Amino acid sequence: MLRNLYDKVIALSESGKALPTLAVVSFVESSFFPIPPDVVLVPMALAKPEKARLYALVCTIASVAGGILGYAIGAFLYDTLGKWLISIYGYGDSVEAFRAAYAKWGAWIILIKGMTPIPYKIVTIASGFAGYDFFMFVVLSLITRGARFFLEAELLRIYGEPIRGFIEKRLTLVTTGFLAAIVGGFLIAKYAF
Repeated sequence: MLRNLYDKVIALSESGKALPTLAVVSFVESSFFPIPPDVVLVPMALAKPEKARLYALVCTIASVAGGILGYAIGAFLYDTLGKWLISIYGYGDSVEAFRAAYAKWGAWIILIKGMTPIPYKIVTIASGFAGYDFFMFVVLSLITRGARFFLEAELLRIYGEPIRGFIEKRLTLVTTGFLAAIVGGFLIAKYAF
């Protein structure tokens, strides 16, 4: 099953649907979807390393645009949609503490959490809810998301073939590790604040 999914994403990189799919996944992940764009970015960059930087750019722009939607949810729809989304991910009790932390450490929270497997959607919604400066939110999001995706893409562009071989030989192990990182990110976000 994993091999089939991996092969489909590799094949996707050959099609005209590659960039729109990557953009959609990056956009929705930043505001409500639980799966990070790395699931699409990594196989696409491995399949076409010469396009890795383009993929990183698409991920960055779409992720920040989705982050703006997340910010709007937090700023304007927190009592309805925002609270519901936060509670789905199990962070309903942590939002007030997160909001208080924003007053003191807002920029660092955005920069650090944007680079980690901690769900970025929590940061975007909380940023809007906390009333964090919108312009700074966008600038910091561009920095942190761009750094994450471009670093990932550059490593895949340079070391792609050995990485691809490793992934393809140990697909179950790599997938399990990736899922553990996602779950770990959710747990860190839940219990850190």
